[in-house]
Amino acid sequence: MFELAQLRCFTTVATELNFRRAAERLNMTQPPLSRQIQLLEHHLGVALFTRSTRSVALTAAGRAFFVEAQNLLERAQQAAASAKRFAEGDIGSVTISFVGSAVYEFLPKVIAEARLKQPHVKISLEEMNTYQQHEAMRARRIDLGIVRSPLLQPGFATECLVRAPFVLAVPSSHRLATAKSVAVSDLDGEPFLMYSHAAYPPFNELLTGMFRSARVAPQYVQWLGSSLTILALVNAGMGLALVPRCAASVVFKGVTFRDIDLGEGVQSELHLIWRSDNDNPAFTMLLDAIRGAVAGGSV
Repeated sequence: MFELAQLRCFTTVATELNFRRAAERLNMTQPPLSRQIQLLEHHLGVALFTRSTRSVALTAAGRAFFVEAQNLLERAQQAAASAKRFAEGDIGSVTISFVGSAVYEFLPKVIAEARLKQPHVKISLEEMNTYQQHEAMRARRIDLGIVRSPLLQPGFATECLVRAPFVLAVPSSHRLATAKSVAVSDLDGEPFLMYSHAAYPPFNELLTGMFRSARVAPQYVQWLGSSLTILALVNAGMGLALVPRCAASVVFKGVTFRDIDLGEGVQSELHLIWRSDNDNPAFTMLLDAIRGAVAGGSV
């Protein structure tokens, strides 16, 4: 098979129709140039030029091959440029998974920041709970996960991205909606909507453990898998709930949000997880953009 260097020699001679001038353009002498053309003609099995002591001309096959050779060289240049841009993280694709509550405030800002810095990188989003993301990460189906609990296993990296308090979501007609202040003890015996352990183990374990430590026993009426569903049921007057502060950006006319002190360490967290051996340059650039957004206060 012929080489790109032979194509460059051919197209230069075909443009100049003069071996001396073509050799000068290519910064080489005529004998090696003539040899490259001969090798190319041998590989193709056709004569590309007619030669005389006075002139050089393209054959019919040479004219047809000239068009294709130019296209091949152009595509080779484009491929080289694409490889360089991919290596620099300017193009490519990244798959991000996320827990549903991340969309309330965090995820849109991160995506906006990433698109500003990497406009040509395709970002695919997949909503999953934390357990599903851990499994998808092990199977290499995602590049980056936004989860509620880290994946603390060899071969994986994690860092805490956001820590925020919980707020109490109360039906607007409930007495606690207008109380001067709200304490954990006020929730004893109250109908309560809790995150299910199957869908949200970190929140379930954190909040039920907090209630046990405080010796407070809400009346659990439903165990649910998403903050949006919980808030919809609070809006319907079915009970109270503790949700991450970011969920308060979801507006329900019948829901009032109250600050509440749950004690030290009882807060919602978002973690980033990724494989330590992920060599996708676009992912590396995205991770840097997310860190920059957090450090700069955009998130």
